[in-house]
Amino acid sequence: MKKVTTRRFGELEIDDRDIVKFAEGIPAFEKEHEFVVLPYEEGTPYMFLQSLTTPDLAFLMTDPFVFFADYSFELDDENMDRLAVGSMEDVLVCTLISIPASGVADMTTNLLAPIVINRHTMQARQVVLENTDYTTRHRLFPQQKGAE
Repeated sequence: MKKVTTRRFGELEIDDRDIVKFAEGIPAFEKEHEFVVLPYEEGTPYMFLQSLTTPDLAFLMTDPFVFFADYSFELDDENMDRLAVGSMEDVLVCTLISIPASGVADMTTNLLAPIVINRHTMQARQVVLENTDYTTRHRLFPQQKGAE
């Protein structure tokens, strides 16, 4: 067990088996290597990726398949090897969410660079997909017709 202090969740005891390890960090956060995935609220597709070394650092994420049923990609051999993944059934895929100043209704998620976690080893990477039409800002809630 590891005790950590977080700004959002207070003090937590994290089982070593629940620690998500990013060997190379996350782009722009290369010094951050250990995180834990915490649910936002029971019954929602949202979760936080909380740093275990920086109390103020927590990324809001979602299960992209809840919002984009046709979302799909293949991990290349390099990422399969680095994560020691045998098949896509071995991974948890999450995408980072951005909440603009205009509010929750305009939230977007980054389908171009999903967070991929090996469920068995807890090794993780943010994978930048190539040769795709996905972007870093897909709206979670499409605008209502006539709302423009």
